[in-house]
Amino acid sequence: MKGRPEGLPSDVEARPVVLQVDDVTHFFGNLRAVYAFDLTLHQGELVGLIGPNGAGKTTVFNLITGVYQASQGHIRFKDVELVGMPSHEIIQMGIARTFQNIRLFANLTVLDNVRIAYHPHAGYNLLDSILHTAQFREKEAEMTQHAQEFLAIFGLEERQNERAGSLPYGLQRRLEIARALAAQPQLLILDEPAAGMNPQEIDELMELIHFIRDRFELTVLLVEHRMRLVMNICEWLTVMDFGEVIARGLPAQVRSDPQVIEAYLGRQAAITR
Repeated sequence: MKGRPEGLPSDVEARPVVLQVDDVTHFFGNLRAVYAFDLTLHQGELVGLIGPNGAGKTTVFNLITGVYQASQGHIRFKDVELVGMPSHEIIQMGIARTFQNIRLFANLTVLDNVRIAYHPHAGYNLLDSILHTAQFREKEAEMTQHAQEFLAIFGLEERQNERAGSLPYGLQRRLEIARALAAQPQLLILDEPAAGMNPQEIDELMELIHFIRDRFELTVLLVEHRMRLVMNICEWLTVMDFGEVIARGLPAQVRSDPQVIEAYLGRQAAITR
């Protein structure tokens, strides 16, 4: 199938397709940032998108989540075309993401950061919120309960009343992922989740990503520069350079691919390896 490596287990190939990206190209003015990009993700997969700085990885994420609109090509989430759809509608459909730079509401509490993610599913209207109707109070209580349950899963329940900006860096990353999951996605997109983390935090993050994939039955797509993390948790990888896919395969295959080595280390390294 287009946008996938060969030789993946047959039981994975039999699962429903969650995300289908076909021949997506994107320009910034006269600069071609992404060219003829393909990707197919099946339910429950944990897949990495890697490449050197400037390869176009985050641009792909922004195209999938509606931050940018593709210049050409198709992006389908469960057979629904996403190109042309605004970001908030894409989120409501079941796609959530984190960012390279943490984007928490630093002055709000840990609890309120997660509660915010539930508001698209709040179930009350503006008048309810103004009048503090029974519907409003009931739904607000439900959101608080759900948020606290998520914080417990992520080991943050004891810090729910602290300012999000006061948390250590690793816990801020954990909170950002918790908030993304609170939006009840089926596809979770992680943009460099290990950025700024120390080795112990990275080990904990690897365990966390596996746990949330299995616990919430998610499909996970991640960009990451820490090769130890990528090679240990991703089932297969797509590699980009200068906006194009240059390799795709299992981690061991990608690690030894001459084009990948050249993209990361230079042509001489690929020749002499």
